[in-house]
Amino acid sequence: MEVILRQDVDALGLRGDVVNVARGYARNFLLPRGLAEPATPALVRELQKREEVRARNEAKTTDEARAIAKRLEGLELRFDVNAGPTGSLFGSVTATNVADRVWERAKIRVDRRKLQMETIKRIGRYTVPVEVFQDVTAELRLAVAPEGQELPTEEELAALEAAEAEARAAEEAAAAEATAGAEAAAAAADDPPEPSEDAPAGPAEATPPSPAEPAEDLPA
Repeated sequence: MEVILRQDVDALGLRGDVVNVARGYARNFLLPRGLAEPATPALVRELQKREEVRARNEAKTTDEARAIAKRLEGLELRFDVNAGPTGSLFGSVTATNVADRVWERAKIRVDRRKLQMETIKRIGRYTVPVEVFQDVTAELRLAVAPEGQELPTEEELAALEAAEAEARAAEEAAAAEATAGAEAAAAAADDPPEPSEDAPAGPAEATPPSPAEPAEDLPA
């Protein structure tokens, strides 16, 4: 089933992409959550028109591209995010978020597919290469900071990341230990131990008494 993504979806695509997914996945997950909508012919045509408009706004020459790249490199885009104590985001910053922010700040159209970045899931400072034109690449600077706070120093960020890695390793070790214990218990239940040779024998089976032999006749 073909759907149009209304939001970026990890491991599936970016907002505006037309993707083919299993019907059950679409009806039970994507559509109810507002992450996608059916790819009707009318919507596909509308997307194609938007792509044409975007393409007209892109650089047409190397000189134009260099001028755009210079403007992009003069920016530092800040994203205020909801983050946990170790710096992990409750959510993410995607290529679509970055492209939207570039338009908000500088009114420059950037093709999100030309942003060479993975989805950001931790606070920190990032440099994202973006292909502006053939052989012309700019580097965008991003600051992903806890909402309403200053971004920690590089040393503090490294310490937070190390603390999260340690906590994750401890969780994985505990989970592995619990799994091993469950498997051992299941194996013991399926294969009970044989009785030991030194174990006391059970009560002996009673032997029925033999019939009394007739007494010999005694002489009178």
